[in-house]
Amino acid sequence: MIALDEIGFSGPALPVEGYGPGFFRVGGRVMRGPVLLTPEGSAIWAGDAAALVALAGQVDVLLYGTGAAMAYTDPALQAAVEGVGLALEPMTSPAAARTYNMLLAEGRRVAAALLPV
Repeated sequence: MIALDEIGFSGPALPVEGYGPGFFRVGGRVMRGPVLLTPEGSAIWAGDAAALVALAGQVDVLLYGTGAAMAYTDPALQAAVEGVGLALEPMTSPAAARTYNMLLAEGRRVAAALLPV
């Protein structure tokens, strides 16, 4: 028999509870547009590389949600992130949100930059 436990989240890093056209729900708060989820919390993301580069040394995994479909990552964004030793892991935003939640539940040092679907 498999035992299922309810996962609890506390602290400034909260899971993605839902998403829809143009928004994400994080910690009971609806956030419109791109979001950045870090160990320090969640914020609207301007899509800039500087916010991701600032995560160097703070996270081991940086997920990049490309929206509803897979898309190429902006080469300048990827180069900036890789230049500070982070690997940008692109996937659709729904997949990135699920992966972020799973890694967060495991206690991993994870961040996610998500474009809306």
